[in-house]
Amino acid sequence: MHKDFQYAGERFADIQILRYRLNGFENLTEAQRLYVYYLTEATLCGRDITFDQFGTKNLRIRKLLEHIYTSYQGNRSSAAFEALIVYLKRIWFSNGIYHHYGCEKFLPGFSQDDLLSILREMEQQGVALPEGESLDIINKELFPVMFDPDVLPKRVNKADGEDLVLTSACNFYEGVTQAEVESFYGSMKAKGGDCPPSYGLNSKLIKVDEVLLERRWTCDGLYGPALRKIVYWLEKAREVAENDQQKKVIALLVKYYKSGDLRVFDEYSIEWLKELSGQVDFINGFIEVYGDPLGLKASWEGLVEYKDLEATKRTQTISQNAQWFEDHSPVDKRFKKSVVKGVTANVICAAMLGGDEYPSTAIGINLPNADWIRAQYGSKSITIANITDAYSKAAHGNGFMEEFVIDERTQKIIDRYGDLCDDLHTDLHECLGHGSGQLLPGVDPDALKAYGNTIEEARADLFGLYYIADEKLVELGLLPDRKAYCSQYYTYMLNGLLTQLVRIEEGRQIEEAHMRNRALIARWAYEHSKGNVSLIRRNGKTYLLIHDYARLRSLFAELLAEVQRIKSEGDFEAARQLVERYAVQIDPTLHHEVLERYRKLNLAPYKGFLNPWLKPVTDDSGHIVSIDVDYSESYSEQMLRYSRDYGFL
Repeated sequence: MHKDFQYAGERFADIQILRYRLNGFENLTEAQRLYVYYLTEATLCGRDITFDQFGTKNLRIRKLLEHIYTSYQGNRSSAAFEALIVYLKRIWFSNGIYHHYGCEKFLPGFSQDDLLSILREMEQQGVALPEGESLDIINKELFPVMFDPDVLPKRVNKADGEDLVLTSACNFYEGVTQAEVESFYGSMKAKGGDCPPSYGLNSKLIKVDEVLLERRWTCDGLYGPALRKIVYWLEKAREVAENDQQKKVIALLVKYYKSGDLRVFDEYSIEWLKELSGQVDFINGFIEVYGDPLGLKASWEGLVEYKDLEATKRTQTISQNAQWFEDHSPVDKRFKKSVVKGVTANVICAAMLGGDEYPSTAIGINLPNADWIRAQYGSKSITIANITDAYSKAAHGNGFMEEFVIDERTQKIIDRYGDLCDDLHTDLHECLGHGSGQLLPGVDPDALKAYGNTIEEARADLFGLYYIADEKLVELGLLPDRKAYCSQYYTYMLNGLLTQLVRIEEGRQIEEAHMRNRALIARWAYEHSKGNVSLIRRNGKTYLLIHDYARLRSLFAELLAEVQRIKSEGDFEAARQLVERYAVQIDPTLHHEVLERYRKLNLAPYKGFLNPWLKPVTDDSGHIVSIDVDYSESYSEQMLRYSRDYGFL
């Protein structure tokens, strides 16, 4: 590894780009490294799918701006051109023109006339526009989406009382209303039985001559050119897989991509759960539904990983005690699993991020998402160690804690226990939280509709918050003492009540499901604490004060019991009231204060990652003999290379 490795890199807009290291990659066998390489190629081939899913004009806008960026011979130091570069970098980061977290459209820092002037200048220079484009077409079809704040303003709209399909710009529906979508898939679910597939997961729903039709994302359907490339590399990976179960898993995934059959996807998911012996694993497919306001259709994502064998001992300890945690959960017995099955948890190193996991990525993942598969076969959870390590290294000494934490004593507790408790809470959230509890018989997994994602994330977070304060974790050797959990309680409440507001533009509400979840928990606990949790003013600044951490734990237990009830019973109205009351609105005065304090720190509220470049080394006959890891690529270089080498749509 490079001794001068730098985690923190380029900054623009509200974003900082980081790098992550492939710790221990050199210790994998040659066959394992080749397996990783083929899987990473399959991961990168899906990039354009995510761009298109996030907005119908995203790919055309990206290609136009990349063409200008690489071909324009005029004044590249002008304010307009420099603003164009920032806009393009934001598009690369968000997989389109909508903010990766808040989902609102971000507008260019240059005018429509500025861009027209650049395009006309290029025309005079003899530089052709991208294929299929002309100035008239661009002006008519792209400019309104780029420059008019009222045209397709949000990728995912969750505003209560609105038609969430018609008012969302995501490219999952065409010509249909929310009521039509819910009726279409509701009739399917009525016939689905006890083990229903995830209806609508891998298709676009359109209306043709007043008839609703699904256009599936398959090798011979929508996104075919990209999916065929993914399949090519998956089949190469299958040839060098670590074991027969991995080969079976890949064969099923290929079959699914070719057929679009969701029953095959369920079969693939079950077999993927059974593969436990290999060191290398991957996620590749239409997985998470956060990008759909109705929580039905999945964005494409990819992740290649290998186990951190030492750190995995921590998560294995948790998973081996899963039944104890389920039995002692403070929820109604009706909602508990009598037998917890197949809980598998690993700490991993990411080797490649793709699609909806790139450049911004999760730090933990729990799959599969189908409730009936979790109940019958269990789940796999991962905590991504080299990503959390990069976040930690980049944040060290940045002044954030000193500005927002109430006193030096609390800061010392966070300094001592913070990283450990953050990792452990992620483990509990992913490994046990998402896999805990059960739906009552006959409850539709999608009964909570637009509120489902927020309630599910709150459920998992509350599970982790409740148990991180349990003496069982000290007994298992996962925490050094009973004081450690105070670090997590303070930082979680601080984030939910105050500091996550730095990620939201002034005047906006909370939109993203994870942010809503944290606000819901923190605000509910604050309101019900009867003064145990306070927001106090010192020297003109607002600080969080927690008087009794044990009492706060009892509130987390109470809320966990209610959130699990809502989930298990499919109580839509209770979910709506809980989310709308606690998770959406922002106090404008407090918001302004937090933003002003944060601006003085000169920090970027959002972080994302550059991938390492895995380069195959071949012998004279063309056979791959090793895989080199290159960390030298810049942000723009990587994005342009990906557009050139993996732009299949």
